[in-house]
Amino acid sequence: MDTFQYETVLSTLGDSGVRTIALNRPERLNAMNGQLMVDIARAFDEANVDPETRAIIFTGQGRAFCAGDDRKAHRQPENEGEARDAVDAVQRATLAIVFGGKPVVGAINGWAVGGGFELAINCDFPIWAESARGFFPEVSLNAFVTGAVSSLLPALVGLNKAREMLFLGEQYDARTLLDLGVAWRVVDDARLLAEAHSVAEKLSGLPPLAVRAMKRVLNQCAASDIHTALRLETEATVASFLDPETTQRLSNF
Repeated sequence: MDTFQYETVLSTLGDSGVRTIALNRPERLNAMNGQLMVDIARAFDEANVDPETRAIIFTGQGRAFCAGDDRKAHRQPENEGEARDAVDAVQRATLAIVFGGKPVVGAINGWAVGGGFELAINCDFPIWAESARGFFPEVSLNAFVTGAVSSLLPALVGLNKAREMLFLGEQYDARTLLDLGVAWRVVDDARLLAEAHSVAEKLSGLPPLAVRAMKRVLNQCAASDIHTALRLETEATVASFLDPETTQRLSNF
């Protein structure tokens, strides 16, 4: 195995061209800070241009996939430019996952909250552990979603259900997410990585040209304009980051 360690992410190339990209802040339940988002984008960008990588598994080290924004690291940006840089880093990670040429198998363990839930939705084949849970707390925190989820989620569950999930912030278990079409498969916790590897190995054996084309066309056509969603999300999130109420609500969450 060939492992490269970014500051907050591990990237390991194993057999059959399957690379595992793992969020590596287990002491913080892989909560999102600026460095994590930079490292995710870098890891996926480099995996997508690596000729030996044929498929990617995306997971989290420890007890959670990603617990959302790291409230201990969050502070109100000093100006719009600083806020925009922070949001752009999040959106770059989504671009690397969704529009990269390699298929991504999600191995979603533990909690997937807010931005972490968005990263799970960005995966092509999201496999959830039986005990995993997900929800969007953004509206209750005076914040906004990112990760093109404003386009991808309605395409998966329909507009009415997306409204429920995004406005009300209710928590959903893995089986409910499977019924909604957000999870692709649900497996016992102990089998999560084995199942992800099995699927990734099947994908890695397919012709790369056809796989890249299929992923590109499906992701561009299945949802509404993802690039427009990313742009509108960025503007809404920048505005929320500049509102002192957001910082107060995050610190109380």
